[in-house]
Amino acid sequence: MYVTIVYASVKPDKVDAFKHACRLNHENSIRESGNIRFDILQSATDPTKFVFYEAYKTQQDAAAHKETAHYLTWRDTVADWMAEPRRGVPYQGLFPEIVD
Repeated sequence: MYVTIVYASVKPDKVDAFKHACRLNHENSIRESGNIRFDILQSATDPTKFVFYEAYKTQQDAAAHKETAHYLTWRDTVADWMAEPRRGVPYQGLFPEIVD
C-alpha cells in the first residue's frame, strides 16, 4: 500500500470553497480502481488546516491519480487559496495488509 499524507493550509476566507472543492475531488478519487482510502480531515483547533490521507494499492496508482481530470481540476481550482504550498509526505503502508 502506498500512502501520501498531504498537509494543506488554506486562506481563512477560502475555507468553505476549499471544502466544497475537496468533496468533489474525494467523491471521484474513491472511485479510482487503485484507491483504498481518500480521507480529508480538518483541524479541530484551526479550521484553515487540512490533512489528506491518500492510500493507493501501488505507487503507480497514486501517480495515476495525479493524471485524472478531477485531481487536475481540484489542483487548479485551489491553487490560489493556499496560505502556503501544500506538502505531501509519502509512506509505505504496512497494516492493514492489502491482498488482491
